[in-house]
Amino acid sequence: MKNTLDKLHSRGAEALTDEELLTVVVAENASDTKAPALAADLLAEAGSLQSLLSTDISRLRMMSGLGIQRALRLKAATEMGRRVALAASTAVDTISSDTDVVRIMRPMLGSLQHEECWALYLASSGKLIERMRISSGGVQATVVDYRLIVKRAIELLAVQIVLVHNHPSGSADPSAQDRTLTERVDEACRLFDIRLLDHIIIARGDHYSFRGKGVLK
Repeated sequence: MKNTLDKLHSRGAEALTDEELLTVVVAENASDTKAPALAADLLAEAGSLQSLLSTDISRLRMMSGLGIQRALRLKAATEMGRRVALAASTAVDTISSDTDVVRIMRPMLGSLQHEECWALYLASSGKLIERMRISSGGVQATVVDYRLIVKRAIELLAVQIVLVHNHPSGSADPSAQDRTLTERVDEACRLFDIRLLDHIIIARGDHYSFRGKGVLK
């Protein structure tokens, strides 16, 4: 533990590995000799830091004997990071790629346990006019009314739309329903000379871009 703290002090948090960062958070104090082993066990059990941080408290507290106090501390640290990322995402006002969309929306969608679908409305320059939640659903799916999506674009005089939704299951691969929604929104947009720029699915540590995969032209 002392070596990790020395490294943190001398080289900064960005120099720490996932295991070392986790060690600092779960350690009871600077002389906690069990913290490094606990951090290693937690990562091994969860599979990754991202998977661990998205685990709910009731299960988290039971993992590797973490306990409620450490679990709460870990969740608080996770929420601080999420809020910082969310604040940074609001500073992005122009979208030029799927990477921009993921950077904006992952802090909002990445850790949810249910599906949500959002629409980003853009000017011809790519400037973000508005982002709006279209629907919120259960663990498996969310119901989206494509007419509402296009209606709001007309009200905003937006000429481009990006659809974004999350997959809590962890796989970014689109479902048949995702493909159908994309086709319907694309068809509706064309009637009003609005471009469906992309439909992006955000999953744990991954994302899928319909335009990037050539589904949208």
